[in-house]
Amino acid sequence: MTLTMRKLGSQGLQVSAIGLGCMGMSQSYGPADEAESTATLHRAIELGCTFLDTAEVYGPFTNEELLGRALKGRRDEVTIATKFGFRIENGKQVGTERDSRPEHIREALEGSLRRLATDHVDLLYQHRVDPAVPIEDVAGAVGKLIAQGKVRFFGLSEAGAANVRRAHAVHPVSAVQSEYSLWERNLEPEIIPLLKVLGIGLVPFSPLGRGFLTGDVRRAEDYPEGDYRRGDPRYQGANYDANMQAAATVLDIAAAKRVKPGQIALAWLLHKGGGFGIDIVPIPGTKRRKYLEENVAAASIRLDAAEMQVLDDALAPGKVAGPRYGERTMVMIDR
Repeated sequence: MTLTMRKLGSQGLQVSAIGLGCMGMSQSYGPADEAESTATLHRAIELGCTFLDTAEVYGPFTNEELLGRALKGRRDEVTIATKFGFRIENGKQVGTERDSRPEHIREALEGSLRRLATDHVDLLYQHRVDPAVPIEDVAGAVGKLIAQGKVRFFGLSEAGAANVRRAHAVHPVSAVQSEYSLWERNLEPEIIPLLKVLGIGLVPFSPLGRGFLTGDVRRAEDYPEGDYRRGDPRYQGANYDANMQAAATVLDIAAAKRVKPGQIALAWLLHKGGGFGIDIVPIPGTKRRKYLEENVAAASIRLDAAEMQVLDDALAPGKVAGPRYGERTMVMIDR
């Protein structure tokens, strides 16, 4: 199958209904395999999964470089989203320090363009809100880059409602990227209603609960050193046991439909946007063709109202145990 297109926001950005999160090709979830990652990117294009998500900090830099090599001669076939906003020195991220000064935004974009081997980025996100820089200055700086043709659309990642409003008043925001899934529903009370009012699309990352909703998970301590899940609070101790119980409903519905649990989690997201009245485009991450093909196939799965309600209830806020991040990472979430 070939994916249909969806709008992100009201500014004209069209992307594939499911995107591809590329971060794991370079870090966080086990060793890198450039040959398989490149084959996965090429297979994504064949399947119409052409909305590719990266960031300068993934690596740092190596993920953008990978895309630049893999997409040589095929740049016009994809929509590339990347992000700026962390402080990087000597090729390493400096803790949780952020830097969204306008001059740094310009420098970061030039680096991204060079690594991606392109003359423009389709969607440029501020990766995390920088409390030291007014969001109006950020929006203005990106707006100038859009006027220069180096960026097509402006996005924010993990921004809170107040900052979304303030940024949008200076330059239209096409997309807000944030964690959202059956597993993590924190956007529903405030952010999603605001996106509807302002005409902004939602790009959920970690739509499979960082793997938990696939059913193929282990306890935190069973993952190797360097794997993100080893430090994930929801994979640890009693939280793991409670979350396995909550996720069982996803597995049951998947078994009844003879599909994969992760496909049910993605189908839920694809259906959810209609109920909210906003455009939702999930970006499940993978570095393997097998899982890419499974994710793309989720677009053909239909869930009726009763099934959606069962899923909503089974993983309602409060039924998932543990914080979504450790304290160090939660500090950067603008809520």
